[in-house]
Amino acid sequence: MSDDETVILRPVREEDLPVLELFLTDPGAGGPFQWYGWTDARRYRRRWSENGLLADDGGQLMVTTGAERHGVVAWRKITVSAASYHWNIGIQLLPQARGRGIGTEAQRLLVGYLFAHTPVVRIEADTERENVAEQRALEKAGFRREGELRSITFRDGQWRDGVLYSVLRDEFPMA
Repeated sequence: MSDDETVILRPVREEDLPVLELFLTDPGAGGPFQWYGWTDARRYRRRWSENGLLADDGGQLMVTTGAERHGVVAWRKITVSAASYHWNIGIQLLPQARGRGIGTEAQRLLVGYLFAHTPVVRIEADTERENVAEQRALEKAGFRREGELRSITFRDGQWRDGVLYSVLRDEFPMA
């Protein structure tokens, strides 16, 4: 990634919604590990009109460099007990953004944002076992591999194993 490609996370704007909808309408947009079949393409529009895709239990931010939109990062609350929760994060990038370090930086920025603005001590991410590029991106972003999740997701006609990663607040260098 070059200096002119500084990654920025920002709230999703109405004009960004067609980019998000691509992940629901174009099997090639999300890449080989993100297509789960046809689904409601207007769900992002409805959620955006309700809360701008930012809620107490999760949200989505646009990943950009300059004026170029690359995809989204997302987080959702995982409630462990009445007194504790953590975040699970994910990312979807358009094909032209992959392999450039944008995903690594976007996930690192999201972790910093969540640690700065919420009291969680743990942030986790998971991916399919075959998604080696995402595993490398998570490790570069500061995550540690915790283990395998057997038959965790159903995609393309079969159950697939996943890999779980996490980062703890005291392991993450805050700027």
